[in-house]
Amino acid sequence: MSEFLNNNRSPFEGQYPDGHPVRTYLEENLLIRTLINELRSLNIPEDLELFKELFNRLGKVELHFARKENQLFPYLEKHGWTSPSQNMWAFHDQIREEIKETRRAIESNDIVTLMMNSQQVFHSLEHIMQVEEGRLLPNAMRLLSEEEWKEFKEGDREIGWMFDTPPTPYPEDAYVHPGEDTKRKKLPFGIEDKTHYDEGYLTPEQVNSIFRILPVDITYVNEHDQVVFYNRGEDRVFPRSAGIIGREVKFCHPPKSVDQVLRILEEFKAGRQDLAEFWIQFKGKFIHIQYFAVRDNDGTYRGVIEMSQDVTHVRELEGEQRLLDWDS
Repeated sequence: MSEFLNNNRSPFEGQYPDGHPVRTYLEENLLIRTLINELRSLNIPEDLELFKELFNRLGKVELHFARKENQLFPYLEKHGWTSPSQNMWAFHDQIREEIKETRRAIESNDIVTLMMNSQQVFHSLEHIMQVEEGRLLPNAMRLLSEEEWKEFKEGDREIGWMFDTPPTPYPEDAYVHPGEDTKRKKLPFGIEDKTHYDEGYLTPEQVNSIFRILPVDITYVNEHDQVVFYNRGEDRVFPRSAGIIGREVKFCHPPKSVDQVLRILEEFKAGRQDLAEFWIQFKGKFIHIQYFAVRDNDGTYRGVIEMSQDVTHVRELEGEQRLLDWDS
């Protein structure tokens, strides 16, 4: 458990098992309140660096929010309770923005704005913790089964916690990576016609549709240097035709670049490199090209993915756009 809880006995012992997701949320709330009290006790002009350090620790509340959004809320939705997904998530985003504004004030050394913004963050965090403790978590305990709480373990570990040291796994047994988890979970759709990937299930038609719509050219060359796949998008950067399937990749590039291609394959196969990257000007566009080594979980080389994307538009983006511009 975290250093905070090592030095402070958890008040939730006996109420929730060690490592239970709800207990972890509540223990994180204790940590949040401790950090807020420490921050409030500081003389900000004199202790700005310490304030910054503690505020960065408080900013790890993002992990607390992310677990709720990606772990807890989907399970509540399965039980018909959608209010947290719609309302509490929006409040998360508000607090994220308040934290971001406070960090800007810290970096610009704007003490007056920092004092005002940080107090708003503290107020917002206290409010959302009260909602969690008074309504969200008690209702979640009532709605979710013990088996459902146990299913949280893999995803919680993937996202992380606010603590420096992870809490005890719940239930306390060997960790299984989601990609290796074969345990069937109740899903709102059938999986008989779908393939199981690391994180989810797709039909061949869905896979094909996804590849077709991606704004990037993808070509897969197997471990024998044969082209076995490319995606047929609407606006490809470089032309491809079905005739390249089964062809040796060295014959799919102009002579002047073949040596580079062969060197990439050699380095990937030897395990010395995993990425090769280029960018070029092509027909008035800025093209980003990447080669990725494809390997099994045991590191065995299984080929290479070539990805090419027109990033001209991306390079021209400035500022932010958070709203739809369909009607402009």
